Amino acid sequence: MEFKVNKLKNGLTVIGEVNKSAKSSAVGFFVRTGARDENPQINGVSHFLEHMVFKGTVKLSPFEVNEAFDRTGAQYNAFTSEENTIFWAALLPEYLVEITKLWIEMMRPALRTEDFNIEKQVIKEEIAMYKDQPSYDVLDRCRTLYFGGHPCGNSVLGSVQSIEALTAEQMREYFTSRYAPNNMIAAFAGNFDWDEIRNVIETGCAAWESRDIDRKLSDTRGTRAKERLEKANLAREHICLISPSVSAQDTQRFAASLLSMIIGDSVGSRFFWELVDKAIVETASMEYSPMDGAGANFTYIRCSSENANKAMEIVGRIFAEATKAGVTENELKMAKNKVLSALVIKNELPMGRLVDLGFNWTYLRQYRTIEQDVSSIKAVAVADINALIKEYPLSEFAQFSLAPAKNG
Repeated sequence: MEFKVNKLKNGLTVIGEVNKSAKSSAVGFFVRTGARDENPQINGVSHFLEHMVFKGTVKLSPFEVNEAFDRTGAQYNAFTSEENTIFWAALLPEYLVEITKLWIEMMRPALRTEDFNIEKQVIKEEIAMYKDQPSYDVLDRCRTLYFGGHPCGNSVLGSVQSIEALTAEQMREYFTSRYAPNNMIAAFAGNFDWDEIRNVIETGCAAWESRDIDRKLSDTRGTRAKERLEKANLAREHICLISPSVSAQDTQRFAASLLSMIIGDSVGSRFFWELVDKAIVETASMEYSPMDGAGANFTYIRCSSENANKAMEIVGRIFAEATKAGVTENELKMAKNKVLSALVIKNELPMGRLVDLGFNWTYLRQYRTIEQDVSSIKAVAVADINALIKEYPLSEFAQFSLAPAKNG
């Protein structure tokens, strides 16, 4: 495999990992913008804007956009997080140039008011849909609780109220300020011709205007606040815990990933043996989330309300034991094998490789091979994880619980 990089005069960075033995190609536009870059007046605009990109351009109708993807057989989609908006496609190599040109066109959407008004209803329905999913709702509420006034606590979807008040002009202003070429990365992976793709990007994107763009970066240890809300039509208690961890830029991120696997993997973890296997809870998991300048561990537990207190007592004991005695060599070995298996399997496909390629450049401004990541994971020692637990105690969490209403 061969890595390539080129930066246009307007700041747009183009990166590519060429693998001529691959049978497919992948393309993605990584826009460094998400919920944390919003204010309360426009909360939810990043995700709303992601939808609007598919509503067409000055030249292309929504039907023509969809027809172009479908005709080439491309697998395509987009997603928005607290920090990034990603547009991607995985496809046969012979269609990469065509689909890249399509994405270039779509990255400058029409943002028509009539489309905006229609899609606003879709967004409001999506918010309602996720509110009906307690596993999502409790996480969203707990994130806001944990981060307090920190921008990482902003909801990705926004609220019905913020979306209802949002105007098409506000979205256009946000687009102009955030979808600047110096705030974007065009990434490619798999079987493709670098010179050809570089020329396509330069021809299609050179006229885009750069902007002065800022993102406030600050770490946080969270609020450690605790809240419980009773909600009608729930049959189970849903508990979310968030504790501090290291950022995406921290070299301890590999240790943090392994720690979350040891404590909260779906099978074979301390949560599994102490909570799930003993039928105290239905599910219990922990996931490390690295972010720009900050990081956190997200724990999710679902159980009966009768078992909620007992479950939390056990969680407290698990966290206390980890802090006091650390993890074992055997636990670390098993966690490494799980993380390495997932990493290697994902990166066998150009689409899986594209994600790591784009995020490594977004957060680190560097290219990392699979071999480098494998070596970094293998190099983590028990002492590294135990030191991380001491520095970022798992017990320092915020907690939000959604519980069934007592009257039904």
